[in-house]
Amino acid sequence: MLLSPSVLSANFANLEKDIKNIEEGGADYIHLDVMDGNYVPNISFGAPIIKAIRPVTKLPFDVHLMVQAPERYIEDFAKAGADIITIHAEASVHLHRTVQIIKSYGKKVGIALNPATPIEVLDYIIEDIDLILVMSVNPGFGGQSFIDSALEKIKNLRAIIDERKLDILLEVDGGVKLDNAKTVLEAGADMLVVGSDIFNHEDLVARTREFKNL
Repeated sequence: MLLSPSVLSANFANLEKDIKNIEEGGADYIHLDVMDGNYVPNISFGAPIIKAIRPVTKLPFDVHLMVQAPERYIEDFAKAGADIITIHAEASVHLHRTVQIIKSYGKKVGIALNPATPIEVLDYIIEDIDLILVMSVNPGFGGQSFIDSALEKIKNLRAIIDERKLDILLEVDGGVKLDNAKTVLEAGADMLVVGSDIFNHEDLVARTREFKNL
């Protein structure tokens, strides 16, 4: 199981310390939620923050763009230090073109599916991507509850990936906590995004290890 803690729930007054703690606890990636106040009703941070924290850790940056027309910003995030750039299927008018732009910078490509987004949107793009992000909450805010219907979507995507022998990571983001993480993994997820259930804990190192020990 790969773990990608979301720093959206971290202490931004001491972000370096939080990142080092989850790295010590065994995190595999750093998940960075970028929100524009347009595609989602919230604003988080942009490429300058990612660039500033890039020297802090050697962990790969899993950048999740919850922004409208993400093709406008791919270069900025690629140069800031992103390793994976994930975009939402609905956010780009020309999805295939945007995928190719991300790949042109040598970055891995993810496509995010909102709770009501059908997996069929991947039909003609799935062989060009490296990661599928199943949103198990509606994007835009941290601390939401897991939407159970996401489990069926995870199972169906797992079957497609395995049947076609695709080299794709299946990531799940939203409401993932220690008490439901095993269920999500059993449904077929490779990679868990966890925010508040790690960063709201008093001991980030120990809490990260608890997830890794699942």
